[in-house]
Parts: sequence; structure tokens; C-alpha cells
Amino acid sequence: MKAYLIDEIRPPEHEKLKVYLDEHLERAVMDSLYRVPIADDLLNETQRDHTDCQPFFFSLELTPASLHCELLVRTNNRMRCDCIGYATEGQRNWLVDVIDAIFEKLDIKT
Repeated sequence: MKAYLIDEIRPPEHEKLKVYLDEHLERAVMDSLYRVPIADDLLNETQRDHTDCQPFFFSLELTPASLHCELLVRTNNRMRCDCIGYATEGQRNWLVDVIDAIFEKLDIKT
């Protein structure tokens, strides 16, 4: 799995990050999993055409020592479809920018 990983998160930083993610992102089934919705203007042509599969999102997993951001574009509506796949360059760069901005806002050094 391709991913953006930030590791060596210390306990106080983990707590700060968890509070922020709990307040600003949708939680998945498990407590440590979150969803980052992908804006419509970032979708590729196939994803835009698959309105039944929308909304699309990235999955994040917060562990006590790391934040693991999958670079797989997912949907709740299907397990397999042509619209599900690794992020485009633009989607990947956007996700990295979003995560980096969260760390900057929370003053967490990486």
C-alpha cells in the first residue's frame, strides 16, 4: 500500500492530533481510523462520472506513535470499481498539504 507516513509522534502530540481529528474529520468504524473527503474538483474523470460511488475519501490511521495516510482513493459504496485506485499526483499533493497544514496549525514538529 502506498502511503504518507509521519512517525515518531510523542504522546502529547498524539493527544493534540487525536482531539483535532476527532473534531474535524469523520471517523471510520474503528476509533483510530478517519476519513478525509476529497473535493469534487480533485476527482479524476472516472471518479467524476461515477456519481453512485461518491463521495470519495482518503483513510488515515492514527496510532500512538504515527499517522498513516493511505494514498488510495476509496468509496463507501463499493469494494471494487474502476474509480477506486491510487491518488493522482494532484490528489496526493493535496493530501500531503492538508496533513502538513494540520501539523503546522497544531505546532507539531516532524
